[in-house]
Amino acid sequence: MQVRVLAFVLAGGKGTRLWPLTKERAKPAVPFGGRYRIIDFVLSNLVNSGVYSTYVLVQFKSQSLLQHLREGWDVSSMLKQHFIIPVPAQMRSPGEDWYRGTADAIYQNINLIEQADPHYVVIFGADHIYRMNIREMLEFHMHKRAHVSIAAIPVEKHMASEFGVIETTPDGSVLAFHEKNPGAPSIPGDPDRVLASMGNYIFSTNTLLAELYADAQNESSSHDFGRDILPSLVGRGEIFAYDFQTNRIPGDPSTQQPYWRDVGTIDTYYDANMDLRAVTPALNLYNRQWPLRTASYSDAPAKFIFDEHGRRGQAIDSIVAGGTILSGGMVRNSVLGRGVRVHSGALVEDSIVFDHVDIGRRARVRRAILDKNVHIPEDASVGYDTEFDRDNYHITESGIVVMEGSQSIVEVATMLV
Repeated sequence: MQVRVLAFVLAGGKGTRLWPLTKERAKPAVPFGGRYRIIDFVLSNLVNSGVYSTYVLVQFKSQSLLQHLREGWDVSSMLKQHFIIPVPAQMRSPGEDWYRGTADAIYQNINLIEQADPHYVVIFGADHIYRMNIREMLEFHMHKRAHVSIAAIPVEKHMASEFGVIETTPDGSVLAFHEKNPGAPSIPGDPDRVLASMGNYIFSTNTLLAELYADAQNESSSHDFGRDILPSLVGRGEIFAYDFQTNRIPGDPSTQQPYWRDVGTIDTYYDANMDLRAVTPALNLYNRQWPLRTASYSDAPAKFIFDEHGRRGQAIDSIVAGGTILSGGMVRNSVLGRGVRVHSGALVEDSIVFDHVDIGRRARVRRAILDKNVHIPEDASVGYDTEFDRDNYHITESGIVVMEGSQSIVEVATMLV
C-alpha cells in the first residue's frame, strides 16, 4: 500500500542545559561522535526508513545548523517529492510570535501540511541520540488505525519529572498523560520504571489539523503536544503508545538492543559519546544497511606519527575523525573530531575534542570537552586542578570540564575592483 508521509523535525530548541556548548549553536547542531551533529540521527532515521519529504523547523541560533543542513543534507534530485528543507520561524500567527510550543511550531506551518495533503504526518524531535526504524512505527499506527501514535520507552521512576509519562492498557491504548510529574504511576508489574514519551509522534492528518486549529483558539493552552494536545485527545481519539523496545534495525544482529539517549545535560551528552568507545557499542554506527549520514568533508585520513619512547602517536579505545594528526601524542578513551592536532608528549584521556582543536606539547587533558578551535598551550593541564578549572572554565557537578571555543573563520570570495 502506498501512503503519502510528510515529516516535521522540531529543531528550534535552545538547549540551555547543554550550555556552553549551545552558546553559539542550537542543540541539534552540537557535534557528536567525532564527525556528526545531533540532528544527523533523526534525519538518518527518516531517510533510512523511506521517509523522504521533511521540513526542519529551526529558530534559536540556527546559523550553524543551517550551514550543516546545506553541506550535508541537500537531497534535491529529479524527484520533487524528495526534500529536506529548513523552515525558519516565520511568525505566521496573528500575534506574530516566535514558536510558543511544539504544537504552535507545527500550527504556524500548517499551510505546508495542507499543501502536501499527506495521509500521515511524522513529528520528531532533533535533540536525542538514537536509531529507529520509523517504518515499523508507521505500520503499528496503521494496524491500530490510530489517530496518534507516540513512541515510548521505559525509564527509571526517579526520572519521571523529566519526561511526559504515559499510562496505557496492555494493548498500548493511552489512558492518561502525566507531564513531568514525579508522582506519575509506574509501569504495571514494574514499580521501578515509568513509560516515558520520546517526543516522537505519528498523526493521521485529519486529526492533526483539527487539533491544531482547536488548540490555536484556546487562550489557556501552552500550545504543546505533551502538555495540551495529547492529554486533551484522551477519551476522544484513538491514541496508542508504540513500544520502542520492539523496534528493529535492518542489518543489526538479533541481540542488538534499541538505543535511545536524552542528551539534555553535559553529563548525559558526555556519557553518550563515551558509549561509542566500547568494543561492542550499544550504539552501532557500523551497520552499512543503516548508515548514519552527515556532511561529506574532504578531510585527509587521520594520521599517527613518530614511534619513539615518550613521543609516540597513538590512540587506544578511542574514535578519531578525518584530518586529525597525533604527532607524538597519546589519546586514551576519547572521541576526537576533525582536524585535531595532538603534539609530542601530550596526553588526552576520557575526553571529547571538537574540530580543529590544537593540544600543545606535553599538555594534559582529562575528563574534558573541548569546543571547536580551542588551543591548549604547551605544558598546560585541564582536568587536574578542580579549583583552577572552576575559576577559568565551566565544570559540571561530576567534574567534567568544558572549554569554550572560538568562532571559525569564514572564507569569502574576493573580487577585482
